[in-house]
Amino acid sequence: MGTFTTSGSPRLPSTGPLGLLRRARLDEHLPVDRRLSRVYRIGAGLVGLGLVVFGALGITQNLDMFSTGDDTIWSLNTNGALSWLSIVVGLVLFFGMVRGGNLASTLNMLIGAAFVLSGFVNLALLETGANVLNFRMPNVIFSFAAGLLLMSFGMYGRVSGRLPHDNPYWRVRHPEAGEDAPERQEHAEHGRRVLDERQREETARSASGAVHRGAPDRHG
Repeated sequence: MGTFTTSGSPRLPSTGPLGLLRRARLDEHLPVDRRLSRVYRIGAGLVGLGLVVFGALGITQNLDMFSTGDDTIWSLNTNGALSWLSIVVGLVLFFGMVRGGNLASTLNMLIGAAFVLSGFVNLALLETGANVLNFRMPNVIFSFAAGLLLMSFGMYGRVSGRLPHDNPYWRVRHPEAGEDAPERQEHAEHGRRVLDERQREETARSASGAVHRGAPDRHG
């Protein structure tokens, strides 16, 4: 259960790291949930695109699977194994981008942590025969940077000293606040009605514009 400051601001619950991975169902008809999901999608999409392009460029060079030469893409050393691994990780991030919501956030956090861990591991393996991914110092720096970037996207609106009461992650950590769930559902229904009304208005304006463009000029 979370704790509160004297001013009533919610603080991060003392549930440990695993408590931060609790699933929260994001309803993208709610403004807060939709904004959070958009951030998770953008983070996964940007990093995923970069990894897929990097891997594809490496594959087109027909590199040996575990070569340790000076083959580079974007000033980063690579080989066949690293190219294929980059594509696989990039596709996983694309999957998170398509799904959005809590899944995208969790994937960003986990893959980001894996990048940071990979940076440390490969830093220790530099100049050794176990450096099967052909890492050099620029690769290590990129691994740290990409990992921190992904983790930042994944933690947005999820890990903080203070989260607003309408935040879905705050709510899942505070089930005792569930008595106002009907109010949240009402907001969601209102959001759906507003979106439907806007879509109808846009459709009507488009149809009206088409009619005006197709009408003959009576003054001609």
